[in-house]
Amino acid sequence: MANKNTNLQTAKNTKDDEFYTTYETIESEVAHYASHFTGKTVLCNCDDPFESNFCKYFLKNFNVLGLHRLICTSYCTSAVIGTQVELLDDHNRILSNGAGYVLDVRKFSDFDGEISDEDIANFLQTANVIKKLEGDGDFRSEECIEYLKTCDIVVTNPPFSLFKEIVTEIMKYYKKFLIIGNQNAITYKEIFPLIQNNEVWTGYRFGEMKFRVPEYSKPKKYRYWVDESGQKWRSLGNAMWLTNLDNDRRHEYITMTKTYNSAEYPKYDNYDAINVKTIRDIPHDYYGIMGVPITIINRYNSEQFEIVGEANHGSDNKFDLFKPTINGKEIFKRILIRRKVK
Repeated sequence: MANKNTNLQTAKNTKDDEFYTTYETIESEVAHYASHFTGKTVLCNCDDPFESNFCKYFLKNFNVLGLHRLICTSYCTSAVIGTQVELLDDHNRILSNGAGYVLDVRKFSDFDGEISDEDIANFLQTANVIKKLEGDGDFRSEECIEYLKTCDIVVTNPPFSLFKEIVTEIMKYYKKFLIIGNQNAITYKEIFPLIQNNEVWTGYRFGEMKFRVPEYSKPKKYRYWVDESGQKWRSLGNAMWLTNLDNDRRHEYITMTKTYNSAEYPKYDNYDAINVKTIRDIPHDYYGIMGVPITIINRYNSEQFEIVGEANHGSDNKFDLFKPTINGKEIFKRILIRRKVK
C-alpha cells in the first residue's frame, strides 16, 4: 500500500483537488433516490465522520430513509479534522489527525422534532460508534475494502484526481454508487465505456456546484470567495453527479426540431460524421454518426441514441476514434452518437 498511500496523499495536497460538499447539494440530489436507500447499508468512504456533510446528512435522515447501516471512513490527513469538535473512539480516546478511523452506525435514536447539528455532535461523542482503523483510511486499503464489500451503496465526493480509481474499485465489487466528480472524467478510459455500455449515467445536478475548500487553498481570480466566518469557497461549473442508481431523467427523450442540411452540419475532415454545435441542434432526420458536445451525457437516453465513441486526440484510448477537425481547424472534443431507428 506504500504507493497507494503516496498517491492519495499527493491527491489530497494537489492544487484544486479537495472540495467539501455542502449539505444542500447532497440533500437535493439524494432526494431523487430515496426509495433506493430503504434497508440498505451506505458507505461514505472519503468522509470525516463529523466534518463531512455526507455523514451529517445520512445521520439526520437515517430513520427517514430507513437505512440499515451507515459507515463513514476517514483518511488520516483530513484537512479539517477536529476543527469543530473533538471526536472520541469507542475506547474514549481522542481521535486526531494522523489516524484513519471509521463511523459505524446500525441504529440512530429517534429525536423529537428536527435533528440539529448539536444532536449529531452529541451522538458522535457519546454513542461509541467511532473507532480507529488499523491503517490510514485509504479507500483502497484492505481494511476499507472490507467495508466496501459489506455495503450496498457508496455515496461520497472523492479527490477529483482519484475519481477513476474509486469508480473502478466500486464497479469491481458490483456496488451501487452516487458520487461527485468533474465532467472531464466522462472521457477517461476507465469511465467512458461504462457510460457507453449504459452501466453508469449522470445524476440530476450537472454543472454549477459550490464547495468549501481548505484553509491552505490559494485565492482564485474567478469562482472564489471568503465568507464572513473566514471560510474559503470555490464554485465549479463543470461538476457532476455520476451514478448507477436508476433515475427518471435518464429515460427522458430529447426533443429534436432541426432538419439536416449539409451546410449547417459539415463533416469532419477525417471521419464520416457530421458536427452538431449544440444539443438543441441535433437534427431529427439524420441517422448517421454525429459529433456532439460532451454535455450530451447529461441528456443521454440509451433508448433514443447509442454512443459510438469520442473524438478528442484520436489516440487517448480505443474509444477515442479521431481528432475532430473541420477544414483544418481543430474543434473541442466531442461525443459521437447515432440515432436509434424506431
